[in-house]
Amino acid sequence: MTLLERLHRAGMREVVTVQPVTGGLAALAGIATRRDAPPVFVKAFADPPADDVFVAEAEGLAALRELGGVATPEVILADRDLLVLSVLRARPRSEVFWERFAHLLARLHLSTTHARFGWHRDNWLGRRRQINTWNDDGFAFFAEHRLLRWLDQPRVEAALDAEDRAALERLCDRLPDLLPDRPACLTHGDLWAQNILATADGQPTLIDPAVSYMWAEVDLAHVWSTSPPPEARRMFEVYAELTSLDGDWEARMPVIQLRQHLAVLAQFDDDWGAADQIRAVLAPFRTRP
Repeated sequence: MTLLERLHRAGMREVVTVQPVTGGLAALAGIATRRDAPPVFVKAFADPPADDVFVAEAEGLAALRELGGVATPEVILADRDLLVLSVLRARPRSEVFWERFAHLLARLHLSTTHARFGWHRDNWLGRRRQINTWNDDGFAFFAEHRLLRWLDQPRVEAALDAEDRAALERLCDRLPDLLPDRPACLTHGDLWAQNILATADGQPTLIDPAVSYMWAEVDLAHVWSTSPPPEARRMFEVYAELTSLDGDWEARMPVIQLRQHLAVLAQFDDDWGAADQIRAVLAPFRTRP
């Protein structure tokens, strides 16, 4: 069924055409032209992995907006088959935009600290369920629900050998030595550059979240690790200043970004080098000391 047919079935008969768009990795997407109404963005899965994917995403957008003061698109429809949002603009290629984004991200993280790690429901990272069972211990939560949970996925099993898996388990045991003990805060959870767009007046806005209360550096690592453009360089300095981030933060990014590399490896035939990056981070943990 086409996106246009799905929209009509959902009652949006005013939609005339849908122009496909690219950029996302997990879903089909397009811009829908409507009679006597502004265009909207629509996305769907060819085969939805569960009934709650888009409802959970819409809830995540609402949480970012209402709890963290983040600009997000208006949700027009969220059901089993479709997510329909207001149309946003591509982000401008300017340092000013990225400095504004640094302020947005710092405000989100500083204003939403939480006593526990997790979320009140599971949600989705791409086509895989993100487990958010509450835990008082951030290291245990990150190990169980953000790293080790990927080991039983078929593509991960095929790419990582027994030595790699043992190394990941040893790294998880060492997390309190590798990472600082930081409080949880509301995180976007899938903050690669493609999920940072702009409002009509050029303000940063976020899409496609996988929210949870987690370490702030989960978001920072994702932006840092996914080839941000040259004009984003100052963004990291501004964020560090606003959040009093220590000078060792860059050294921690590869460990934290393991979660995203494992998620990519689990879901896509082309892993964009994720398996190699995972092995590089695990190398020091491959042999017991």
